[in-house]
Amino acid sequence: MNDSDVGTLVGYFLLALLVVFVVVTLVRSVRIVPQAVAIIVERLGRYSRTLDAGLHLLIPFVDRVRAGVDLREQVVSFPPQPVITSDNLVVSIDTVIYFQVTEPRSAVYEIANYIQGIEQLTVTTLRNVVGSMDLEQTLTSRDQINGQLRGVLDEATGRWGVRVNRVELKSIDPPQSIQGSMEQQMRAERDRRAAILTAEGVKQSQILTAEGEKQSAILRAEGNAQAAILNAEGESRAILQVFDAIHRGDADPKLLAYQYLQMLPEVARTQSNKVWFIPTEFTAALSAISQGFGGSPESGPIAFRAPGDSPLRDDLPPTSLTDPAEALAEARRESAAATEDATRSGTLSGHRRDPGVEAGLHEGAPQPPAHEEPGSDSAPPPPPAG
Repeated sequence: MNDSDVGTLVGYFLLALLVVFVVVTLVRSVRIVPQAVAIIVERLGRYSRTLDAGLHLLIPFVDRVRAGVDLREQVVSFPPQPVITSDNLVVSIDTVIYFQVTEPRSAVYEIANYIQGIEQLTVTTLRNVVGSMDLEQTLTSRDQINGQLRGVLDEATGRWGVRVNRVELKSIDPPQSIQGSMEQQMRAERDRRAAILTAEGVKQSQILTAEGEKQSAILRAEGNAQAAILNAEGESRAILQVFDAIHRGDADPKLLAYQYLQMLPEVARTQSNKVWFIPTEFTAALSAISQGFGGSPESGPIAFRAPGDSPLRDDLPPTSLTDPAEALAEARRESAAATEDATRSGTLSGHRRDPGVEAGLHEGAPQPPAHEEPGSDSAPPPPPAG
């Protein structure tokens, strides 16, 4: 190989080195920054500018990229930290921090590691806040603790170019012995609330039941009152109709005495009656019957009024009466049978049988005079001795 060939090879080598240098220079001169990322550029060791998203050109060997900062919101979970409360109980608290870098230059030049700084600041602030509370307040004041932590961290990290958005307590774990006591206390509290709710339910149930019974009794009383009123109105109408029918038939004391005698056998009809009470006006009723239907010359036939002559209502059906002779015979037979049954039983009380009355019932003889009412001038004769 001659000298010309050696020179050619050296030239090619230098040319290749030049090409590599140019390529490296171009690569270092062009920088593409992605979205939500900021790049800190230094020129000759000093801060030059902050590159945002897009295409940027740098001066080779003069400009240098110091660091890239993520501008998105970041979440950091710190390990459990032991914290002593005001009642000297050690609790373990886990925290979660949500933060975002707002000033990339301050985040790079103001602090070496802003994440570690946030962690240590969170631990110290948490101990200061929880140290002024007892265990019960610590367990029930999560929002208050979160607010105080966020205020302290946001104020301290502002000069670092970091903004703390939220601080959350992931868990608060008291000692095992305290957890057992708390469970017993919670169980007792729940039992007490359950007993109170049960008592209130029973109370409301009894109140509603009493109100229902009260309303039911009121409605039942109103129904009974209305029923009594309607029954009374019906009975009054029935009495008026009977009274109108009796006046249409021109009923006199003879007819009333006959109806009275018809009801006497009903008194002694049942088998359970051992005693038959005969009213004091029994002889008077028989005397009226004898005078009315016994052939007395001064007693005439029963006269009936025409429907138009009645002073009462005329829209009722006409009243029909039984033949007097047949009615008298039927009454005599029923009265004699009832008297004989009462005599045989030996339990006849009240007034004793009058021979004249019995003879009048069987032979149609005139009846003895009826006893006068109490308070008259003459007293009735005493009954004969048995």
